[in-house]
Amino acid sequence: MRRQREAIQDHAAEAQLFKRRALVAFSLVVLLFVIILFNMYHLQVRSYHEYQTRSEGNRIKVVPVAPNRGLIYDRNGILLAENTPVHSLEIIPEQVADLTKTLAELAELIEITPEQQQSFLQDVQRQRRFNSIALKEQLTEQEVAVLAVNQHRFPGVTLEARLSRTYPFGDLFTHSIGYIGRINSNDLQRLREQDLAANYAASRDIGKIGLERYYEQLLHGTVGYQEVEVNNRGRVIRTLRSDPAISGKDLILSLDVGLQLTAQQALEGLRGAVVALDPRTGAILAFYSNPGYDPNLFVHGISSANYNALLNSFDRPLINRVTQGIYPPASTIKPHMALIGLDQGIITPTSRIWDPGYYQLPNYSRRFRNWRRHGQGWVNVYGAIIQSNDTYFYDMAVRLGIDAISDSMKQFGFGQRTGIDIHEESAAIMPSRGWKRARFNQPWFPGDTVSLGIGQSYWTTTPLQLATSTAILVNRGDSVVPALLQGTRFQGEFEAKPYQRQPAVRIQDPQHWQVILDAMEQTVNTREGTAFRAFQGTSYSSGGKTGTAQIVSIAQDAKYDADALQEQHRDNAMYVGYAPAVDPTIVVAIVVENTGGGGSTAAPVARQLFDYYFSAGVNQ
Repeated sequence: MRRQREAIQDHAAEAQLFKRRALVAFSLVVLLFVIILFNMYHLQVRSYHEYQTRSEGNRIKVVPVAPNRGLIYDRNGILLAENTPVHSLEIIPEQVADLTKTLAELAELIEITPEQQQSFLQDVQRQRRFNSIALKEQLTEQEVAVLAVNQHRFPGVTLEARLSRTYPFGDLFTHSIGYIGRINSNDLQRLREQDLAANYAASRDIGKIGLERYYEQLLHGTVGYQEVEVNNRGRVIRTLRSDPAISGKDLILSLDVGLQLTAQQALEGLRGAVVALDPRTGAILAFYSNPGYDPNLFVHGISSANYNALLNSFDRPLINRVTQGIYPPASTIKPHMALIGLDQGIITPTSRIWDPGYYQLPNYSRRFRNWRRHGQGWVNVYGAIIQSNDTYFYDMAVRLGIDAISDSMKQFGFGQRTGIDIHEESAAIMPSRGWKRARFNQPWFPGDTVSLGIGQSYWTTTPLQLATSTAILVNRGDSVVPALLQGTRFQGEFEAKPYQRQPAVRIQDPQHWQVILDAMEQTVNTREGTAFRAFQGTSYSSGGKTGTAQIVSIAQDAKYDADALQEQHRDNAMYVGYAPAVDPTIVVAIVVENTGGGGSTAAPVARQLFDYYFSAGVNQ
């Protein structure tokens, strides 16, 4: 059998094949190298700025810095609202893998209530997850120590020290200064609408009521920024650049702590309001509503139990009685009524009417009683104010008519906001024909006018309105806008706030101002005056007018019996006054709820205020 012959290798073909394969491989390598070069060019040349920015963003962070909130002082430099250091437990949700588990483990270390956890989770929903959110504030030293030891176990959990608002006088100034609280969704919306959200990038609190809210932009200051270098865990290594925050301005108020404390002591155990102002400028000297509440409860978030206790309290401590308390003005407006009667020619300084103890409209059976059941006989304008005669003012009101009364009283500020520098103010009610038609779809009846003469019927007012309207009387028509702020201080420089004025009240015969002021002075200084007992033996002169506001109607032939009525249905005691009698420097308005006569309850409160005012030299 013949052996098969082996084929001879074609070296030329193999060489050619190798060359082709090598060329393809080399081309691929060159192509890949070109691609790499192109990408390097794209990354390092064309996209240099973009990636540099992203790189710097990973290494450098811009951190907003909250400004220090401005402080608040009284007129004598006593601190009323300050900033104190506190520690808080905070979490950055973005850096926490299991938020629920972390909250549970933290609650094993320190006391964290379910309410605090719920509030925190709600904040997480409202805010960006990379923001630091407070879980618990005002940590004790022991809690800080426990958390510091265990902090390594909790990524994204930090202990922060910051300044927190504190009100050292507690409830003494709540209704004037107000308080701050956490920024909520409504606050954020308002800040965005006002294009102010960026200035609150590092802020957690904002003024909620009172001066804290009204002067929020002065108190808050301007946010600052820091450029910081961080490591791969987000921890700050160093500060690269700093743009410091600008602190808010300090507020200097016209309030006097001593006068405020006097008002608080005088109203101890009572519901009511005290306001005192300088009639020359409108500066508020005392502004107190009782009962009050501790504003410090709201700074870090008030508990539901505490808030419900305030909300459901019979004494209504949340109401600012100075500007939101709505009361019939009662006899405190008789001087105003008398001035209108003189100006309209309805009465003269010497004209008299006969008082049988009641007033009766022609062809009406109802009798409108005087507080003195047997009457006072012949009465002129002086006697009517001094002894607070009802019959005289019933008759005057009917002769004036609702239109003249309503139009004239609006000039004294009734039925209108005073313009004081807090938002929480009611306009109350100065009734008119149109008002009653709009409110009840009823016409105005003659009987409605009768009760207006003694400050009853539909007429309501606030204590602040009473004070400002009394200031118009002692100023002989000049009208000032009440204000709590005296000025601001920034970096040691004081800037006074100019006082504002309203259009003056003009009457035909300026001598009629003196008639009213003489009658108010005699109300205090003559034995027949309703405020005589309260002001016996003072070293200063004063004038004033008492009032007793009826809350519920009493049957025509019935006698008022406070013990037979529920407490909330008993009469309010009221007083307006000023001192000294010539060129007054202080005007007060007092309302004490459900305590009876103004001369026996409200006037003594005014006496305490005046005694302190002149003994302590507040007006100096």
